[in-house]
Amino acid sequence: MFFWKEIVNDLQNLMKIRTIPIGMKLFKSKAEMENVPKIRRPKQIHTADQIVAQAARLGWTVGITNDDLAVSQCGAVLGLHPQDEEWQAGKEYAGVWYETAEDAEKHQQAMDVVPYGEHEAMAVSPLASCRLDPPDICLIYGTPGQMMIFINGLQWRNYKKFNWGIVGESSCADSWGRALKTKEPSLSIPCFAERRYGGVQDDELLMAITPEDLVKAIDGMKQLAKNGLRYPIPSYGIQQDAQAGLAFSYGKK
Repeated sequence: MFFWKEIVNDLQNLMKIRTIPIGMKLFKSKAEMENVPKIRRPKQIHTADQIVAQAARLGWTVGITNDDLAVSQCGAVLGLHPQDEEWQAGKEYAGVWYETAEDAEKHQQAMDVVPYGEHEAMAVSPLASCRLDPPDICLIYGTPGQMMIFINGLQWRNYKKFNWGIVGESSCADSWGRALKTKEPSLSIPCFAERRYGGVQDDELLMAITPEDLVKAIDGMKQLAKNGLRYPIPSYGIQQDAQAGLAFSYGKK
């Protein structure tokens, strides 16, 4: 069981986040998605970035099928559109984002996507609403400084090194695509489309993470805070003698 309002309150206290933390969930059927309390259905055609933004920026609970999406790229990342030969070729991106058709095809093949055919719909909703309980993954937007503290919290117990790639444009594949596919914490630099259509701010990164790992990160950040390692990170001064500051964290106790 997850206590979502408490989790969101912890995120706000520990990270001072300014964007609503949201959940994302895939559904086997459209009917199952439409059964989510207070679900909104698009009346226009959107990108997946816009649907995510309606939850993260407006606080809405929104559900979609592939028919609601403007381009195949959005549906393919979520496993709602076939990753067939036409999609894998990515011809529409050649000469736009990539010099050659070969480059475009390499990009498509590099993307982390949910396998097609297992789900028919997707919904996003603020975590605090408890309407997707539990979501498959949680989406947290934050600045680089906020994300560093979050990652430090995630590494507090059972340390592991994280290796994240950058696919380039369509970097939703690096965040929710990868997290839905692998269940691993997935940090991305949101792409042009996420910023143009999804309202992502210039200083924001995106973490996609399972509820279990989100709780782990929060627990770790609480432990770090006890050691004086918390957000916001105060500037010590670039010309000051660093010994006193370092002694606070690493001196004998």
